[in-house]
Amino acid sequence: MPRRILAVDDDANVLKIIQLYLEREGYEILTAQTGARALEMWTRERPDLVILDVMMPGGDGWDVCRRICAEQGTPVMFLSGRNEDADRILGLELGADDYLTKPFNPRELVARVKAILRRSTGEARAPEVVDHPGLRVNRSEYAVSTDAGGVEMTPREVEILWLLVSNPNRVLPRELILERVWGYDYLVDTRTVDTHIKRIRSKLDPGEGAAWSIETVWGVGYRFVVDI
Repeated sequence: MPRRILAVDDDANVLKIIQLYLEREGYEILTAQTGARALEMWTRERPDLVILDVMMPGGDGWDVCRRICAEQGTPVMFLSGRNEDADRILGLELGADDYLTKPFNPRELVARVKAILRRSTGEARAPEVVDHPGLRVNRSEYAVSTDAGGVEMTPREVEILWLLVSNPNRVLPRELILERVWGYDYLVDTRTVDTHIKRIRSKLDPGEGAAWSIETVWGVGYRFVVDI
């Protein structure tokens, strides 16, 4: 069965471009031009990915993203004419997996879609689990847990955390994290990594006295610090 993608934009021409390029890659494309219609179709069809504009009638993209990410499971990619850093950061903080601005290169859109789907709905793999005191990261199931119980994270957050915990006490530059987790080269502010790390920290919240921490190495990147 082809993977299904819901593209949401009030501009019919944008939807035609998305549909043209992604159908060439074998994806099934659903479309909606309002926020209300997008939520209706998402609820009924449960697509593998949602490509989402921000400014639309019938509920803006922020609200649609909040609703989808609150229930987990469906990756969201913003495709928006709003290109301020604050907009990108807000989209990522709401739980989106990616943020691409207009005007856009359709081939770059295809590459990003493939990368998101590869990580969120990829083929089953052998169990990959890393345990540290009070923390377990299961990459094969995209599951994270602490002593307090399961922690809900997006696929990209799990990939970043997996990379860190798999390299304890090693400094990982932001550029390396982008390359390993995003899986392809494109121009993006390294603050994208900072935003994801901030969300991971807030969800884990190890507190004082924990046996591990995610340390910022200023001007370079991040290090998962643990006694081993």
